[in-house]
Amino acid sequence: MKIEKTEGIVLTETNYSESSKILNVLTKEYGLIGVISKGSRNLKSKLRGVSRKLVYGTFHIYYKEKGLSTLIGVDVINSFPTILSDLEKISYASFILELTNQVIKENDDEEIYELLKASLIKIEEGYNPLVITNILELKYLNYLGVSPEVDSCSICGSTKDIITISSLHGGYVCRDCYQNDDIIVSDKTIKMIRLFYYVDINKITKLDVSNEVSKEINTFLDDYYDRYTGIYLKSKNFIKELNKLNS
Repeated sequence: MKIEKTEGIVLTETNYSESSKILNVLTKEYGLIGVISKGSRNLKSKLRGVSRKLVYGTFHIYYKEKGLSTLIGVDVINSFPTILSDLEKISYASFILELTNQVIKENDDEEIYELLKASLIKIEEGYNPLVITNILELKYLNYLGVSPEVDSCSICGSTKDIITISSLHGGYVCRDCYQNDDIIVSDKTIKMIRLFYYVDINKITKLDVSNEVSKEINTFLDDYYDRYTGIYLKSKNFIKELNKLNS
């Protein structure tokens, strides 16, 4: 069997037998694949350090199109030391991995890999992990087929007098369509969420987002995901509890 190599990121790890692990690896060439890392739980195994979540590198594997591939080794591209040393950053990174694992099962578009990679790199570089996570969440909605309307009023289609964004109505709401039960958000939030939707994560060099705007965007996205995607993640609950402690 020929050894193949592919760039990838480990999304999940599961113990298998007494000494091995099964990794779910999102790869650039093959999409999401299952890989068995034999003996990687042994202290002296050369695979021990690379058989874990958040490993980003070039994977050398005996590739099987159906069933489990076998891990031979990994040339690590980025070990994300900054993320791993910070509780807040690792919490958001874990959520991103868990969310990606759900999204890729619904849509195996190769762009998802690039979005994940870019987001993790930006968090590693020191950009606000909540903001980067929200940008990724917003972009993933497109692959789930439930993107909000951020170009015009989601009710009448007008591009004038947009005064809020509503998960109930699926996006922007103009003054004429506003209803009393809709929550008003700031004008900066309205502009920023559209910027999030269209921005190229790789090209981000500055993120100037106030706590108020960030909170409003995050609240909208939480409600939107609950309402339209059916995705519920334990790691998101942990982040909410962590934010309560830090507030």
